[in-house]
Amino acid sequence: MAGGGDSTRAILFALGANFAIAVAKGVAAFVTGSSAMLAETVHSLADCGNQGLLLLGMRQAKRASSPEYPLGHGKAIYFWSFLVAVMLFTVGGMFSLYEGIHKLQHPEPLKQWYWAAGVLVFGIVAEGISMRACLQEVNKSRGDRGLWQWFRESRQSELVVIFGEDLAALLGLFFALVAVLLAVATGNPVWDAVGTIVIGVLLIVIAVLVAVEVKAMLIGQSIDPLREGEIREFIQSRPEVTRVISLISLQLGNEAMVAVQAQMRESHDAPTLAAQIDAVEQAMKARFPEVRWSFFEPDLSRPVER
Repeated sequence: MAGGGDSTRAILFALGANFAIAVAKGVAAFVTGSSAMLAETVHSLADCGNQGLLLLGMRQAKRASSPEYPLGHGKAIYFWSFLVAVMLFTVGGMFSLYEGIHKLQHPEPLKQWYWAAGVLVFGIVAEGISMRACLQEVNKSRGDRGLWQWFRESRQSELVVIFGEDLAALLGLFFALVAVLLAVATGNPVWDAVGTIVIGVLLIVIAVLVAVEVKAMLIGQSIDPLREGEIREFIQSRPEVTRVISLISLQLGNEAMVAVQAQMRESHDAPTLAAQIDAVEQAMKARFPEVRWSFFEPDLSRPVER
């Protein structure tokens, strides 16, 4: 994995949680007539579809390289991740805004509100389990970085998407519960509509943040800065290398390409130089298995340090 976390585990936890929550929410929305609950039902169903798209993307990304795709299909996961962000924005966020505004103009009293409250509490527990599983995988890759820094620097688009979805779902459930309780306590159904609007804004903000990060990966980002630093230090520590002049990397899904220009200790004997370069590349790929393609350029124009 590019970032060290098991994205598949996080996706499956999220899929199971969202499916169970969607069924419960749908029943409660029908019984109570809550717009906030209806918005959350649509959100959970959309999330189930989104997780299916992520699993499809991960499968496509594993296709072997070919003459037409010499660097493989790893970036396919970025396309599907971006599509999920768009779905989160439209199906989740925009629908919630529409529903909230509609209910604000035509408020309706809640029916059997305890159904809604019970399902939302169940949803918070289920989504909390999913979020915990996601954070376990995030923590494997973020190291000492904060969550925001990891979010900005991670190259695991599917894990970034799941983290954003789980966060939006957990906060959305909380806001929906607060909206339902306020509507019941005050006898004013406007609070239910306000809660739906807040959920819509929340989904749109998180969807935009996720889309911005995935767009950068689609365009072509280097590998995780921490990982790139480790690769640079590893090559610099090799006895065959005097100095690393430049290192350029490109993240391709869960695989990576690295181009290195370095000053070698041997610069005159071609067979020895070639053997040293091979040794460095083999050791680098053994230490960093995500590096599938490497291009090594020895610098022969500078004096050799011995």
